[in-house]
Parts: sequence; structure tokens; C-alpha cells
Amino acid sequence: MAHHVTRSPAERTFQHQDSLPLLPVPCLEGSLAKYLEAVRPFATAEEFQATTAIVKRFGKGVGQDLHQKLLQRARIRRNWLEEWWLDAAYLELRLPSQLNVNFGGPAPYLEHCWPAMEGEQLPRTSLAIWHTLQFWDMLRTERLGPHKTDNTALDMDQFRMLFCTCKVPGVTKDSVINYFKTESEGPCPSHVVVMCKGRVFTFDVVYDGNILTPLELLRQLTYVKQCCEGQPVGDGVAALTSEERTRWAKVREYLTSIDPANKVILETIQSSLFVVSLDDAKPYATAENYTRLTQEALTGDPTIRWGDKSYNFLSFADGTFGSNCDHSPYDAMVLVTQCYYVDQQLKATNGNWKGSSALRPVPLPGELVFTVDDRVRSDIAHAKQQYWETTRDLQVVCYAFTSFGKAAIKQRKLHPDTFIQLALQLAYYRQHGRSGSCYETAMTRRFYHGRTETMRPCTLEAQNWCRLMLDPAASTEAKRKALLLAFNKHNKLMAEAQNGKGFDRHLLGLYLIAKEEGLPVPDLFTDPLYSKSGGGGNFVLSTSLVGYTTVLGAVAPMVNNGYGFFYRIRDDRIVASCSAWKSSPETDAETLFQNLATSLHDMLQLATTAHL
Repeated sequence: MAHHVTRSPAERTFQHQDSLPLLPVPCLEGSLAKYLEAVRPFATAEEFQATTAIVKRFGKGVGQDLHQKLLQRARIRRNWLEEWWLDAAYLELRLPSQLNVNFGGPAPYLEHCWPAMEGEQLPRTSLAIWHTLQFWDMLRTERLGPHKTDNTALDMDQFRMLFCTCKVPGVTKDSVINYFKTESEGPCPSHVVVMCKGRVFTFDVVYDGNILTPLELLRQLTYVKQCCEGQPVGDGVAALTSEERTRWAKVREYLTSIDPANKVILETIQSSLFVVSLDDAKPYATAENYTRLTQEALTGDPTIRWGDKSYNFLSFADGTFGSNCDHSPYDAMVLVTQCYYVDQQLKATNGNWKGSSALRPVPLPGELVFTVDDRVRSDIAHAKQQYWETTRDLQVVCYAFTSFGKAAIKQRKLHPDTFIQLALQLAYYRQHGRSGSCYETAMTRRFYHGRTETMRPCTLEAQNWCRLMLDPAASTEAKRKALLLAFNKHNKLMAEAQNGKGFDRHLLGLYLIAKEEGLPVPDLFTDPLYSKSGGGGNFVLSTSLVGYTTVLGAVAPMVNNGYGFFYRIRDDRIVASCSAWKSSPETDAETLFQNLATSLHDMLQLATTAHL
């Protein structure tokens, strides 16, 4: 990662885009066989027999026709899934985005040069923004090295969506607007939006062809802060972005109808590089406990963040930072790359600015004032009420497990990600007495505009190993053999998913073909075992490795009785964020983390004593 973002590459950021292979369509027989294998841990003998019959009929009947239509679609598109995935996973959802779609998390700067400290909010924010703008400039000039794996170029298209991008609500379906352009493509918006105490300001970060220095940015932010101090709070129109999508779309239409200037303001926010949120909250955090900071990033003040923006830069009063991002246009690895770049630049300078102290006559920020009436004020009040009710129900814990990390795991010749996924399966089994249907993100960026595939960690092999681990009569040798089988199966499935041979997106494509053709929903998708095993977005464990850097994030659970689980792996620690809905009597995020810690210790002990 550091290699990609700290050098001046000979290769341009987007130069490999046109040479990337097309996203393949897996063979139907293979996908159905993998699906049957994946549902087996959740089925009784009778249920599995019934599902096997359903899958067999599907494979010999309507599934064949749907598969042929999918192959035909793939012949005329470089990525047959791209548009469908964006629509089905994000834009057609009517749930409020900020808690059900967006991801957020703590910025890592407190781990070295910037521990929580009051009085440092604006100076630190100015410097962090400056480094963020350097990253934007690297993208504009294509100086960010293309990501690769095993010397194979990966798709970089999602990096176009980090800046100058916004989701716009629609009555039945949202849309994503992107204003970003590289230098060779033409001019790109260069203003940021700053939100403070329910008010909205904007200023250009480029003056006379050069990005503002941290001291010039500090002058702009100080002006915004002074404008808001001791004054009544603003209307907080941003809170409307936390509403149910159709309701927000209708309010937005009304806003633009009562004053054309409102449309201009909305477009200014949408096209901005990103939103800076100057927050009065003080979610003190340490390098071992990120819970309050993560909670604030996910569930903070809705009047000073624009939930539809691709990137909300969160600045807190105690000198800590976070982010809140719309998931629709890109996946977390984009923000991880950008945040890690900033983190490493700050670390290299110990969080200090060593450049020019000169201040140019930069125009001061201008305020963007919406015209609102009683109806809009009522809508804002409703949005805030709904938002706070939901956020109070979300439990978030985020801790560092510091007993060991990647180094100890790799020393035992085990894959760190697989190690944690199996530990999570054991933790869930320990807590709930059964296996948990699990979604793990598998990256498919080796294909043109590839994003993700589902990898299902709850295999029969993992289930069998969990049972043995909790069986006092089981021998160490039996546990060791079962663990090796579970590891090998997980690694095999992950490799297949990353190489375009997963089955979940394939099944989604077949389902959507049937929907587009006006056909009845095939029995495969109405079979109870389909949703029981996690199909249709019903995984009780929604998980993702966010990498091996200092950057972490968090998401809400996929289902009411489930967990959201993001984690990062360092040489000496494993940092995990876990979320659950308090209204579910079944789940508790704090207990799951404690069970995870126990499971990690048990696994390392087994790997050590058994000499895996």
C-alpha cells in the first residue's frame, strides 16, 4: 500500500483500464453445486433434500434459459454485473442510507502524532485537509500508482468516485453524480463544503493555480468557526439526507420548487470535493479503544454531514477525526488508501507543517443559506427524530486485540484473514450455539470495473471444527485436522471468488434476468433455505477485512439479528469494530468481541501445540 501512494510512478493511475479482462460468467453447474454446499450447514436432512430437488429442477429447467440470457448480456457488456449491482445493492434501496448503507470510522492519526487534545481541532484539520488535497491532486494528475496483485493490474475506476461525487435521491431509485476529471480530461470542481452548527459554507481550495497551504486553510476554517460561535444554529437541512430515500427525494423536489437558489446550493454541495464537518463532539479515543469515536463517526450529528456525499471528513473538538461515506459509488479500499496516505504523511512530519507561513489574499468562505418554510422545518425535525431513534438502537464496539497479530499467525504458516474469519465463526458458535451465515467481501478488481463477490466463510468444514473446539472430549489431533480442513476450504473459496468463480453474484444475475423478463421468481429464491443461509442480503455476520494498514471502519448489521464486523490486521494487533441492534434480544456486540478474543487465543494455542 505504501508503495502505491508514496512514489512517483512510471505508470499512470488509470492507464490499465482498457486492458482489463471482462468479468466472466461462471458455469451454471459449478455455481449451483457451490450453492448447495454453502446452504448445507444450515439445513436439516429433510430441508437439504428438498433444496437439492429445487436446485436440480432449476438447473435443468428455467435456470438454463436464464443462464443463456445472462451470457448474451455478458457478450455486449464489459461488466455484466456493474449496473445491476449498483441498482440492486444501493440505488433502489429505500432505507435511510446513513445507517444502512454508509460506512464510517475513526481516522488513525491518534496512534502516533495526534492523540486526543482539545484546542487543536482547526490546526490539525487544516493539515489533514491539505494532505487529502495532495491525494486529490495525485488522482487528477494520475500520479497514484495503479494497484496490483501478483503483478496483475487491478481496476482503479472507483478512485474516480472519492471526490466530487454525490448520490441524489429519487422517488423510486437514486442516482450517482460524479464531477471528477483528470487533468487531461478537463477542469474539475475544486471547492469544499464546510458544515458547522447546522450551517453550510464553501470556499475554493485552489487559488492562483495552487492548493491552499495549511495556514491558509486554517484561516478559512477559523472564519467559519467564528461565524458560528455565539450564534443561533442553522436550519440543519443536511439532516434530510438521513431520511428514508423516497421521502427525502420528495422533500428535495419541494426545496427546489420554493426557491431556485436552493437548487444551486444543492448542486454546489453535490459537486464539492468533499464535506468537512466541524463537530463539537469530543469522542476521546485511544489506540486500544476506538468505540466512542467509531460510534460518533457512524451515528453523529446529522445536521453537519451530507449523508449522500462520497466523503464526509469529520473533525471533532478534541482533535480526533473520522469519516462517513456513501457506499454506493465505491468500496472501503478507496478510502483506506486515501486515509493511509494521509496518515503516513502526517507520521513522517510528526503532524507539523514545515512549509511557507505566507498568507495570500484568498477570498473568505461564503455561506450557503437554504430558503426553508414551515413544511421543510417540519421535515427536518422529522428526519432528526427518526435518525436519533435509530442511532440509539445501534450498539458499536471497537477495540484493539493486542495479544498478537499478523506476525504470530504467519509464523505458524496460516493466512491471517482466514484465521480471523474462523475465529469469528467460533465466537458466534460459542455465543449462539449454532453456526452463523456469514458474508465476507472478496475483491474482484482484477476485472474491468470489478468490485466485490460474496465469500461465505461458514462452510461445513468450519462448522465441524467449531463443534470439535467446544467438545471437551475431542482430541487436539482431531481439532488440528479439522482446523486444517477449514483453512484449506476457506482459502480455496476465497481464491475462486476473487477470480470470478463465486456463485452469489451469478445467482443474483439469474434472479434479475427473470425479473427483467417478467417471469415468476424461480423456486430457488423463495426456498426458505435460501434466506436462512444468508441469500438475498440476509447474512447474520456481515464482515470485511479492511486491510493491513492503520485504517479501520464500521458498518451496521445487514439484518436485525445480525452483526456488522470490520477488522484490520497489523503485525502486533487485530483491531475490530462490531455492531449490533440493541432491539434484538439475540445479539450483543460486546459479548461477541470478548468471545472473539477467547477464540483467537484458543486458535493460536492449538496452532502452537499442534505444530500446524
